Amino acid sequence: MIALNTELLKEKAVTFLSLVASGKVREAYERYVGPDFRHHNSYFRGDAESLMLAMEENAALNPHKTLEVKRAIEEGDCVMVHSHVKQKPEDLGAAVVHIFRFANGRIIELWDLGQAVPEHSINENGMF
Repeated sequence: MIALNTELLKEKAVTFLSLVASGKVREAYERYVGPDFRHHNSYFRGDAESLMLAMEENAALNPHKTLEVKRAIEEGDCVMVHSHVKQKPEDLGAAVVHIFRFANGRIIELWDLGQAVPEHSINENGMF
């Protein structure tokens, strides 16, 4: 049987994050978030609505936010996306990893981890 939607899960995850970063949060949720979505960000309730509202608030406060995907890895129903996120263009930003779990082509679970990019680091390899 040939799948009607041939978009890879990692493409869906990257597009979801790109839409969110560009302020198109509701569009991202409508296109990619599935029923019974839950997330594990400890700063917000675990439901879709709470996280979506927080993402919309962040987008309104940071209209020039950027997200540069460094790598995306798909394994089974999970996708990991490693990105450089800047709230404002002049910020050093943060290294962020989003871990998505999909069911029926929709995001049903999300984890996110971040580490601020330091102004000075002893590591000669950098964060990316």
